[in-house]
Amino acid sequence: MLKKPSLQRSITQHTLIFLISLAILGLFWVSRRDWSPEHRWWRATGDVSLVFLVLSLAIGPLAKLSNRFVQLNPWRREIGIWSAVWAVVHTLTILDGWLKWDWLRFMGFEFVQEINRRARTEPGFGLSNLIGMVAIVLVVVLALTSSDAALRRLGGNSWKYLHQSANIVLFLSVLHTAYFLFIQYEPTFHRQPTPENWFRLPFLLLVMILWALQLTSFFKEVQSKKRDSPSAGGKTA
Repeated sequence: MLKKPSLQRSITQHTLIFLISLAILGLFWVSRRDWSPEHRWWRATGDVSLVFLVLSLAIGPLAKLSNRFVQLNPWRREIGIWSAVWAVVHTLTILDGWLKWDWLRFMGFEFVQEINRRARTEPGFGLSNLIGMVAIVLVVVLALTSSDAALRRLGGNSWKYLHQSANIVLFLSVLHTAYFLFIQYEPTFHRQPTPENWFRLPFLLLVMILWALQLTSFFKEVQSKKRDSPSAGGKTA
């Protein structure tokens, strides 16, 4: 059972992260005035989820690289959970509002009048959606096990092993997002050009910075292990 101060701290952190997420969501929303309201909402929820996923994964490497960031560690859980919440909202609103729960459309099959039947007009669309669905399943599992109770029930090693799949979620999310940023809305023979998405460059920067932080912290830890090794410096016992 959580102690009262711990519960109050968790509620405070969740409230603050939720309010920050709403502010970021609002920025994404107002920055795309040329898009339809539905499209603005779908993109904004997905983008907020990705930003929070990157932030939650960046805290660990930052804390290893500098003690100044250690105080951010207690916020990783709440940031990760709200990333999952917005990912679920993003998924459900697209399935209901765009795809209308039509699983053939989900896989990229559209009705083509010229041939009077459904045909797969964009193969990448279905593949990207499948990648997104795999990611959302993992996200939900991680969110449901992001608690002290789950940690105790699963055991430290099992829990840590499970939550290492957050990097798999990141990889799948990057593939899914990259498709919709750089491929889906490019003009084709059956679709007119759509307004430019300004999030392309920030998306690339966010991902590259995160991967750079993870790689740097990895090499720092390797060097630390070498220094702490009994055989460091070529000396033996």
